[in-house]
Amino acid sequence: MASKIGEMLHLRGNELNAGDPVALPLTQSSMYHLPGAPDGLPTYGRVDNPTWQHLEHVLSHLEDAPCLTFPSGMGAISAALFAILKARSRLLIPSDGYYVTRLLADRFLSGLGVSVTERPTTAFFEGGFEGFDVVFLESPSNPGLDLMDLPAIAAAVRAAGGITIADNTTMTPLGQRPLDMGIDVVVASDTKAMGGHSDLLMGHVASRNAQIMERVEEWRKVSGAIPGPHEAWLLHRGLETLDVRFDRMCSSAQVLAERLAEHSAVKNIRYPGLPGDPSHALAKAQTARFGFLLSITLESETKAETFINACPMLRPATSFGGVHSSAERRARWGDDVDPAFIRLSIGCEPVEELWQAIEASLNAL
Repeated sequence: MASKIGEMLHLRGNELNAGDPVALPLTQSSMYHLPGAPDGLPTYGRVDNPTWQHLEHVLSHLEDAPCLTFPSGMGAISAALFAILKARSRLLIPSDGYYVTRLLADRFLSGLGVSVTERPTTAFFEGGFEGFDVVFLESPSNPGLDLMDLPAIAAAVRAAGGITIADNTTMTPLGQRPLDMGIDVVVASDTKAMGGHSDLLMGHVASRNAQIMERVEEWRKVSGAIPGPHEAWLLHRGLETLDVRFDRMCSSAQVLAERLAEHSAVKNIRYPGLPGDPSHALAKAQTARFGFLLSITLESETKAETFINACPMLRPATSFGGVHSSAERRARWGDDVDPAFIRLSIGCEPVEELWQAIEASLNAL
C-alpha cells in the first residue's frame, strides 16, 4: 500500500506538460463549448467535470478498482443500493450499523417493494444468506466497533448468489481493503477521514464489477446525485495528506485507548487494538490498522456530557475523522447504546497534549 500512496501523490504530476499548474485546477462550469458533433467530448456539468474525474482517478488508484464520487456518503450508499435492488429484492443490513442506512431501507426501499431484514453485527452469520440479493455490511460497526469476518461472509454470499456491499468509512482503504477480501462493492463517506478537515461532504462507490459500476454511473446521471467541483477539489487536496493523518490518528488512538482502559471513570471501553477487546483477533486478521475511533462508557449521561463539554481538545460534534478530535453521546441520535456511551474520534493533536486534556476532564467528574 505504501507504494500506492507515493504513486498517488504524483499521478497528476507525471502527466503534466511544461507550464501546467502542479495543483489540480478547479473547473466550475455547467457548460462546455460544443461546436458540431459532441461525440467524445465533455457535454454537460451533470455528466462531466474534469475536477471530479481526476479525483475519481486518484480514488480508483487507492481502491485498486473503478470508482465514482457522490455528494455525500449517503449519496454513495443510495446509489449502490438503487443501482442493484429492484422490487421483490431481499436486502440484509446490520441492525447496529450507521442508523441512516437503516432509515433509507425502512422508509424508502421497503416502500418500493424491497424486503429488508436486520441482524446484529455479532450474529450476522446466523441464518445464512440464502435468498438475499444484497447483503450490506459495516465493519467495524458504527458506533459499537464490532467486526464481521469479511472474507467468510463475502464467500458465503457469493455462493448463495448474492452481492455484498461494504461500508468502509471508518477504516478507509489504508486501514482495510474489503474488495481484496472478496466484497463486491465498497461505499464510503469521504466526509470523514478521507477529506479530513470537516469542510466538505462527499462519498464514493468502488467495485471491480463492470456491470454494477455501469448501473451506478447511470443512476448518478439520471438522479443528478453528482459531486460539486469545489468539494471534489477539497477532497483531492485532503487525500494528499491522508496517509500522514491516518497514521497519526491510529497511533494516538492506540495510546489513548490503553490509558483510558486504566482510568477509574471509564466503566467500559471498546477499541479493536486492545488485546482484550472482542474484536481484537478479527481486526488483527483483516485490518492494516486498528483505526482512530474508540468508545468509552462513563457512569451517567450527565457525566458524559460534562466530560465532553469541559475538555478543550474535544469538539462536541457529530461525524468523525477530522484533524480535530471530537466526541459525542450516540444515544442522542437514537443509537441503541448506554446513555453514557461516548464515541471518540481521535484527531491529529500531539498525543500527550490530548491525553492531558482528556485526563483532566475525566479527573474533574
